[in-house]
Amino acid sequence: MDALYINYKDTGSFSPTVIDYLENHPALRPFYGHRPDFNGFSEILKNKKVIANREVLVEVLQKQYGDGVPLNSLPLLSQNIQLLKSNNTYTVTTGHQLNIFAGPLYFIYKIVTAIKLAQQLKVAHPDKNFIPVYWMASEDHDFAEINYTNIGGKKVHWWYEASGATGRINPETMRQAINQYKGVLGIANHATELGEIIEKAYTRFEKLADATRYLVNALFGHYGLVVMDADDHQFKSQFAQIMEQDILGQHSFNNIIKTNEALTKLGVHIQVNPREINFFYLLEGLRERIVFEEGLYKVLNTEISFTEAALKEEIRQFPERFSPNVVMRPLYQECILPNIAYIGGGAEVVYWLELKSNFDYYKVDFPILILRNSALVINRATASKINKMELKPVDLFLDADAIKNNWIKKHSNHTLNLAGEWRELNAIFEKVKLRSYKIDATLAPSAAAVQARLKHAIDNLEKKLVKAEKKNFETRLNQVESIKGDLFPKNSLQERSENFGLFYVKWGQQFIDELVNHFEPLDFKFTVLSE
Repeated sequence: MDALYINYKDTGSFSPTVIDYLENHPALRPFYGHRPDFNGFSEILKNKKVIANREVLVEVLQKQYGDGVPLNSLPLLSQNIQLLKSNNTYTVTTGHQLNIFAGPLYFIYKIVTAIKLAQQLKVAHPDKNFIPVYWMASEDHDFAEINYTNIGGKKVHWWYEASGATGRINPETMRQAINQYKGVLGIANHATELGEIIEKAYTRFEKLADATRYLVNALFGHYGLVVMDADDHQFKSQFAQIMEQDILGQHSFNNIIKTNEALTKLGVHIQVNPREINFFYLLEGLRERIVFEEGLYKVLNTEISFTEAALKEEIRQFPERFSPNVVMRPLYQECILPNIAYIGGGAEVVYWLELKSNFDYYKVDFPILILRNSALVINRATASKINKMELKPVDLFLDADAIKNNWIKKHSNHTLNLAGEWRELNAIFEKVKLRSYKIDATLAPSAAAVQARLKHAIDNLEKKLVKAEKKNFETRLNQVESIKGDLFPKNSLQERSENFGLFYVKWGQQFIDELVNHFEPLDFKFTVLSE
């Protein structure tokens, strides 16, 4: 594949706050630690304070892989897990929900960004080790966000009534979705290979978390990617003290509310709002918020409640029953991993900016925030259409009408722009306004109003000229609709909708390898890949 790179700002697809972060806007500096560049990593490594229990981390990971993914068949992965015991080893982490069939493409892009960044940091710091980690959001309970994927213009849906943590759901009812997904894959090229991976992932395991680990490992295991499930007693035990402090003292609520007020004054669109208590109570089939009412800590929609003393004892004995919400999960992550970077999408980067004051309160190091790589994958047929239309990669991010208008103005044999004519008319009206003013000062506004109406009429006439010329090039301009439909399904970025499956069918593991080869995590450019 060939790769071209576009500034994120030029795509029009990223929020002003994300662009400000990438461009080192001074107003955002108080809301994060080190800059997302090689100098930033050199600085964080000088003083990185690891509070994670490395022995426990390795022990739990080995237990989680177990027989489902034999580590002896993946030497680099096995080595990476062992390296986590060493004090000179750090993690580069990304996280996502357990979307079936790996959801939209950005699921894949997050992981590739983590892998590539870990490789580049090893080159920059050969005396240290950097392990890419995919943190499974196995405790998330929003099943409606993960129970479908879009592939080849079809929506594949897992119809099931689920409750509780999604990672604990048994995928045994996925047969219809599996068959539908494999049907879209077809039988050509690498379809059988991917179909077998999907079949094994969702039929051999009793928990969606284990199924997802198998799938992600099949795609990325040979790169040494570590897949982690934080829904674990030993992990939660390390976080128990902060759980207790935060539930009783509501510190995260107070810290983040103040930060959000400051960010709002800067015009930042707040992504998440904290609650007084930012933990759920977690049992099989149950994940409900904890609230403080009438002197008791109650679990919503249940009869479960605790006195303060009983709550402390419950946390001490069963920390795995307490599940951090979106604002406490990042802190939990940094407590159980020797982590130096978190890779997320635009909305995630913004919501992490809300959290630094809470990290400071609990004296936990804040990781370097990395915007994941974004990409647009263009097949040969679509690339041919783009070349024939003489479109540049950045043109593709405009809406279809803008692309057509620009193309017409560039290729028409007629002058469709009336700017010159308007300059002449405008000069005449300036004289008319001056004459009117000399005769009667009150007439100047009337002349200006006529001028404005004529400008509006000229603009409309220009649009009509362009529209008329479009009809003369109708066949060529239809290619624009075809190109946009191929690359921006549902008028959205390809990566936010389309599944990776058909790309894997065409290129196999080479598709993943090309992404790893071309992504540049610290350049912060949109990657356009074409055959």
